[in-house]
Amino acid sequence: MKVRILIIDDDPQYHKLLARHIKSEWADAEVRSIRKTDQSADGPLIPEGVNASDYNAVLLDRAPSGKDGLKSLREFKRRPGFPPVIFIIDRGNELLAVEAVKAGAEDYLLREEINHDRFIASLRSAIRKHKRTSALLSRRQALDEACRFGAVKIRGHRFIRELGSGGISSVYLAEGDKVKGLVVLKVFRLVPEILEAQNSFDRFIQEYELISRIEHPNIVRIFDLGVADDHVYITMEYFKEGSLRAEMNQALPAATALDYLRQIADALMAIHDVGILHRDLKPANVMFREDRSIVLIDFGLAKQMTLDQEITGSGEIFGTPYYMSPEQGHAGQVDERSDIYSVGVMAFEMLSGEKPFTADTPMAVIYKHSNTPLPRLGGALAEFQELLDKMLAKDPHDRFQSAEELLAYLDSQWPRR
Repeated sequence: MKVRILIIDDDPQYHKLLARHIKSEWADAEVRSIRKTDQSADGPLIPEGVNASDYNAVLLDRAPSGKDGLKSLREFKRRPGFPPVIFIIDRGNELLAVEAVKAGAEDYLLREEINHDRFIASLRSAIRKHKRTSALLSRRQALDEACRFGAVKIRGHRFIRELGSGGISSVYLAEGDKVKGLVVLKVFRLVPEILEAQNSFDRFIQEYELISRIEHPNIVRIFDLGVADDHVYITMEYFKEGSLRAEMNQALPAATALDYLRQIADALMAIHDVGILHRDLKPANVMFREDRSIVLIDFGLAKQMTLDQEITGSGEIFGTPYYMSPEQGHAGQVDERSDIYSVGVMAFEMLSGEKPFTADTPMAVIYKHSNTPLPRLGGALAEFQELLDKMLAKDPHDRFQSAEELLAYLDSQWPRR
């Protein structure tokens, strides 16, 4: 690597002398001088356009351009990546040299008497130090960049790629230091700008607080909640096998659909038992582990059934219209039977390969959930009609009243093997 030295001193003849010493050791060295004529009266010691970090070492006079060299030295040492400084003093100012070394100078140089060997040894030491510092700084910058997720730096995690982004949060794939392998980071803006964002933030915090204390094979594992800059983030399990959505381009074998339905109902029973509603059940929120077991994710719309309605506000609609219960679609009071309805829509789609209700607009879909009779299944699928009728009844009182009741029905009609 080419040696580059920066000299800050007002004497052009002295510059030439220093340059001769330097080039006798490194013939291709680049030596740049900064003198009083290069600076404005009140401007910085190093003029704009000169990047000191591009140099291996700086030779600094004790009083360049009439300024306090020791004060300048202290200011330089506060700059990240600033190269080592060799302080130039006059004979008789040895106490100043001691102060300079205390302030961070690599060494000092007597103006009237340059000992070539000592001078070159000091420069070599400075160059080695600069290389080490630059390498560490580059590594630190690379690590900082690796742990950047959008506008947020989250230490202990390394960015892989963005998985998705919405109005209130962004989702990333990352490597974590605490958890072996890949994890998912869901990052949420901590400082809401409007009331709607505050409500979303409250629901986001609930996602961690409510779900993280549930240990169940069919519920996502949440590893951590943290705050970085002005953002909150959740670290959770990553599912490389993807979601149920990818498998539902056509009807599934009945045995497979029943197995998935049992696992989803099992997870629902666990969350309902502790007073949590999911409220956004859909194929994209049903993931697969490597053993092809089912896992529920994304409880961003979950709420405790014991909480009052203030958090969601009056008349707000959350969820996905294709999988939304009639009462949820009309912003009515919801309970665990609403989640059962959403699972019923998925069960219909898994068995038939089609959604029970479709339309050109979300509101038209919501209308059909409330007013259009459930399509009838024919042929071999007719044996599942009663199951679907009891999951997809318009009136919640006509549905299965709990996930436990749904599981009992499944076991009575299609016993586990």
